[in-house]
Amino acid sequence: MKFERASGILLHPTSLPSPHGIGDLGASAYEFIDFMVSSGQTLWQILPLGPTGYDHSPYTMNFSAFAGNPLMVSLEKLVEEGLLKADEVSPLADVPPERVSFSKVIPHKMALLRKAFERFDGSTPEMEAFSDQQGWWLEDFVLFMALLEANEGKPWSQWEDSIARREPAAMKAKAEELKESVAFQRFVQFKFFEQWMALRRYANDNSIQIIGDVSIYVCHNSSDVWAHPQLFKLDPETLESAYIAGVPPDYFSETGQLWGNPVYDWEACKASGFEWWISRFRATLQYVDWVRVDHFRGFEAYWQVPASEETAMNGEWVKAPGEAFFETLADKLGSLPVLAEDLGIITPEVEVLRDRFNFPGMKILMFAFNGDPNNTHLPQHYPTNCIVYSGTHDNDTAIGWWNTLAPAEKQVLAQTLGYGSPDEIQEINWVLIETALASRADLAIVPLQDLLGLDGSARMNDPSKIPGNWRWRYDSSKVLTDEISDRLRTLTHQYNRR
Repeated sequence: MKFERASGILLHPTSLPSPHGIGDLGASAYEFIDFMVSSGQTLWQILPLGPTGYDHSPYTMNFSAFAGNPLMVSLEKLVEEGLLKADEVSPLADVPPERVSFSKVIPHKMALLRKAFERFDGSTPEMEAFSDQQGWWLEDFVLFMALLEANEGKPWSQWEDSIARREPAAMKAKAEELKESVAFQRFVQFKFFEQWMALRRYANDNSIQIIGDVSIYVCHNSSDVWAHPQLFKLDPETLESAYIAGVPPDYFSETGQLWGNPVYDWEACKASGFEWWISRFRATLQYVDWVRVDHFRGFEAYWQVPASEETAMNGEWVKAPGEAFFETLADKLGSLPVLAEDLGIITPEVEVLRDRFNFPGMKILMFAFNGDPNNTHLPQHYPTNCIVYSGTHDNDTAIGWWNTLAPAEKQVLAQTLGYGSPDEIQEINWVLIETALASRADLAIVPLQDLLGLDGSARMNDPSKIPGNWRWRYDSSKVLTDEISDRLRTLTHQYNRR
């Protein structure tokens, strides 16, 4: 598919302000869409929406590739439905306004979701329709979550063998034993997607399209791997991962990144007609308009590391059937509204795969100014069919990046962008924003942190550090000022992006 020239903002829903310690799908999400409209933007890019596990990464440790994150459910919306009382949803106290404190948020919100469930009439036509339409993934997921709770959080490979190996009689007995917990999990998913679809309709009605995100890998301790172990390289005796995913040493880490996810048995995926993968894309496109495919290069070849390794250095590249997969996907879904995250070690073969299907690739301005005149992230080298960012969720903010940038690179940036010296540069965040909007790239996306002019303390994720990521949020919709909106809208119109 071909994008028209457009621009937008990168912001995950958990980063929205909320009285409950984490962004949700309530009033602030609608206010953010209104801000986008007034700013002349047409694209809202989010991160994966799934329920997160260890350290709450939306990319590597989700309990499902299909489910929604319960922590994003708006409690105020449940009050409007009469499932909660206003005095029951008082603001969460003693949490930092610009950081998600998961240790406090999780018990607070889950207790109130359970209270709402107790008042819910589960026989509603809307709930029944949701269960019928989504049952192909929902039933595995809700039982998985009920079993996870019953097993005190132990991974599924350590459950009793008959359940870990999904023996039908044992599964049926457990589903009956845990039916109340299963029903609660189904209720939470129903409310998440009900609220998300209402928000998406509001966005679409206001000419905002949502760019979703498919993380290439899933967590071992997920309903996906538990329900489809044949699609992954697992040890048949222990059911643990035989190999895990990552990337070799790169810009972000001298020892590479070891993500901990199991790698796919692509031969098994291909033999099934890529059924699970097609279902995954089809499900995602029920809830978003475009899909950014994270770690796109993994569809051409992926970095496989023996599970016993402590770093990603001693892995190997293994070929994947990317062309066959995307051809099959196109046959099933028609034109593919896909963006390719093609960062890192990109070979000519990856570029051929990307261009074979006309997927826009990514350009990052923060990668552009290393002094190499052939650097593909320099704006003068962009094709029109690409998407440019000042930075992504994996980068520092523009100001944080500038404050730590080597003097030589500052000089290159100044010369490239027409300044006499770095000392002449004011508001580096707006310099990068305007450079992105002015470029030939069809699409330009700016993280909200850069619009707000925030320093490195507002960084969403640092891939070289595992603990403490994915916690930033802005503390009030008041920071979305008319001044910022007017400035962004003026630049957007100046560079013909709306």
